[in-house]
Amino acid sequence: MPKPVEHATYVIERNFPTDPATVFLAFADPAKKAAWFSAPEGTHSLDFRPGGHEVTTRPTPIDSPMKGAPLTNHTCYQDIQPDERIVFAYTMSVGDLRISASLVTVQFVPTADGTSLIFTEQAAFFPWSDGLAIRRAGWEAILETLGKFLQAHKS
Repeated sequence: MPKPVEHATYVIERNFPTDPATVFLAFADPAKKAAWFSAPEGTHSLDFRPGGHEVTTRPTPIDSPMKGAPLTNHTCYQDIQPDERIVFAYTMSVGDLRISASLVTVQFVPTADGTSLIFTEQAAFFPWSDGLAIRRAGWEAILETLGKFLQAHKS
């Protein structure tokens, strides 16, 4: 019997000491996004508009049972409201094996100290997937990298 699909929703909140427009631009500008989102040994393309696509590939982690196969994220942007929110759907594959499909909402909420970023993912994890704990940890690390990028590029 095949392993059932695992469904999960989780939220990650991060505060950045910069305005929502600057944080939003880190997602919207292809060069900025590549600097904090893509792996140096991978590839990244970004067409940031509703209906636009983003494709990122990187090597699978060393401890992966599918080591050597590329890890690919294919994203389609559903809704973009500048400086307010981004909604995108994405799939993740290892080689030719699709492991998950997700809907993500990223909100940029102004605060007295800068921006509260609220990242919500609703995911369906297929057999051979990384699962909720690893996926969440991955996004937490990516958003940590975003914070370092914003700090390093303060104007």
